[in-house]
Amino acid sequence: IGYTLDEIVNPVTGQTYACFEPTLDYIVSKIPRWPFDKFLSANRKLGTQMKATGEVMAIGRTFEESIHKAVRSLEIGAHRIHLKDAAGLSEETLRTRLEKPDDERMFLVAEAFRRGYALQDIQDLTKIDWWFLDKIEGIVRFEDELRRAEVLTYELLYQAKRKGFSDRSIAEIRMEGNHRDLANEHDVRKFRKEQGLNPVYKMVDTCAAEFEATTPYYYSTYETENEVIQTSKEKVLVLGSGPIRIGQGIEFDYSTVHAVWAIQSAGYEAVIINNNPETVSTDFSTSDRLYFEPLFFEDVMNVIEQENPIGVIVQFGGQTAINLAAPLTKAGIRILGSDLESIDA
Repeated sequence: IGYTLDEIVNPVTGQTYACFEPTLDYIVSKIPRWPFDKFLSANRKLGTQMKATGEVMAIGRTFEESIHKAVRSLEIGAHRIHLKDAAGLSEETLRTRLEKPDDERMFLVAEAFRRGYALQDIQDLTKIDWWFLDKIEGIVRFEDELRRAEVLTYELLYQAKRKGFSDRSIAEIRMEGNHRDLANEHDVRKFRKEQGLNPVYKMVDTCAAEFEATTPYYYSTYETENEVIQTSKEKVLVLGSGPIRIGQGIEFDYSTVHAVWAIQSAGYEAVIINNNPETVSTDFSTSDRLYFEPLFFEDVMNVIEQENPIGVIVQFGGQTAINLAAPLTKAGIRILGSDLESIDA
């Protein structure tokens, strides 16, 4: 239409132009959402054929943080790179599955490291780039450290949070090492808060904060400076629907966006949490603030504590958001619209 790149303003920063070399201070991980939980007898082997129904996206300051957040976002019952059934696989099955990619491959690579496979062995079997293998091996090594430590110190906890381990994962790993000081997610959360370890939120931009960004589009990380712009208006938080799966289509995204518009027209600020990059609800221009985070109790609670909304709407996020209704109600969070009792009824 006649514009040159140096005349087109980047809508994310509002300051830079399309003729600009991006600088990123975060890492993004995306994982496809495969429907093999619905099609139990389907061939899980992955190749050129499209088998995913959706995807999740996660943002962090380190690869470890980003990939852990992506795993939590998948909602497949895993909250770290660990599958409960993997330990029961025979050596032969594990090697075969490492050679032929399927949807659980990343988890099986971690299992191989837990069994003492050398980096070279796994590279020979999988041909996965060394960088990723090295990172996954590092995660498994750190789990060992967490498991063996007599006491969970502030420093160790800080490292775990920097690497994206959820409170639930930390509790689980400590229990594996027979340390009963922090037996569950609640204990770890309480201890973490006593230690003053809370996430801060960083703004997504393409200039590593060299210029001020104008879009309220955030991700959490464990650092010191919080970039969330505070406002005095009352806020309502809407939970999105996470990755698209069979039986859950576009209607939840549609409902979420219309909820946001209704909240705004009623004079409130609308805040969204979602992790699906393929939705309108995660467009940076849809809500007053967007948190690109897992729809996982810990991550949602962190946003609630940051935003202090008058309530949370769960009814437009499908099963993903409805699953959070009970733990949020138990934590004393006000559910607006259809509450837990109505949903149950």
